[in-house]
Amino acid sequence: GALSVFGIIFLIVGIFLFIYGLYSFKNKRLIENTPTSKIRSIAMGLVEIVGAVKPYKEHILKSPFTQNDCVYYYYRVEEYRKSGKNSHWVTIKKDEGFRHFYLKDETGVVLVDPLHAKIDISRKNVFESSIGRDPPEKVKQFLADENIRFEGRLLGINKTMRYTEKYIAPNDNLYIMGTASDNPFVKEGSADIGVEDVMIQKGKNEKNFIISDKSEKGLIRLDNIKMIAGITLGSFLIVLGTIIFL
Repeated sequence: GALSVFGIIFLIVGIFLFIYGLYSFKNKRLIENTPTSKIRSIAMGLVEIVGAVKPYKEHILKSPFTQNDCVYYYYRVEEYRKSGKNSHWVTIKKDEGFRHFYLKDETGVVLVDPLHAKIDISRKNVFESSIGRDPPEKVKQFLADENIRFEGRLLGINKTMRYTEKYIAPNDNLYIMGTASDNPFVKEGSADIGVEDVMIQKGKNEKNFIISDKSEKGLIRLDNIKMIAGITLGSFLIVLGTIIFL
């Protein structure tokens, strides 16, 4: 009956968490076992590099709410809605934008194409608006351009809304694990230094492509927490689900 259904739910969630824990363990081992390369001595294939962001040519974007220079941004506009006893944040609009950029260390620069990367950055601005409190002017401008209302239709009272942005700015320090392969923007054999003919991107057969503002140690620590939590909680739910089901 109802108990069996709970048993099945616990089993499914437990299996999912256990697999997530194993995946985090695999990711952690990969980061630990991939040596960090100096940019000048990058070899083709999966590489790990650390450096500062430099714009590629004139390829620069503006962050949506604060209009800061960036090479990548992500934003989300949410509205707080009540339905009966429940209330929750609803995403009204979200989007991201990116450009190619260089990563620079003390040995050189290499071009990065962030398409299909798992981008893990914490830099963010969060703005809010509610009754008696308007969003900042720059956010208002963005909302007007995107045709999003922050005022309710009834009496024009402000809705409770939240505006989040994160971005990668020039000179930000990044950790990148990606695939070094041929740079399509450079004609074969015309590069002055070898690394000019290389671009870091998502590999054809390589699942891993991480761009993060965390350090390598920080990423390993995070994967460690995910691994322990996933495997421990997953195992517990699998056992519990099996007992209930049987």
